[in-house]
Amino acid sequence: QLQFVESGGGLVQPGGSLSLSCAASGFTLKNYVVAWFRRAPGKEREEISCLDSSASNTYYADSVKGRFTISRDNANNMINLRVDNLKPEDTGVYYCAADLRGACPAGYYNIDYWGQGTQVTVSS
Repeated sequence: QLQFVESGGGLVQPGGSLSLSCAASGFTLKNYVVAWFRRAPGKEREEISCLDSSASNTYYADSVKGRFTISRDNANNMINLRVDNLKPEDTGVYYCAADLRGACPAGYYNIDYWGQGTQVTVSS
């Protein structure tokens, strides 16, 4: 059974940090471009970060550049997103994603597997 399970969301104060993770089962993540998308309230889902299969090329949206860090753990078949210096506008549902054939940025319509989403709320 193919699964892509997220964890790590929650409520955090502005300036705080979180670590989001996605664990894959039923497929091998090291062969995939991996990405994180975010759906902010009232907005479309947008790609905020991407890492290619060789881990040599990354993409970050301007809104998160310098504050978010994507990484992959091939030994445990997982990907991670470290989010620092959080702002209220970072509030939203965060989705991990995997694309077998592409490059970074992956693009919404190229995604083969999606995580279920995890809520991040930044508020004082």
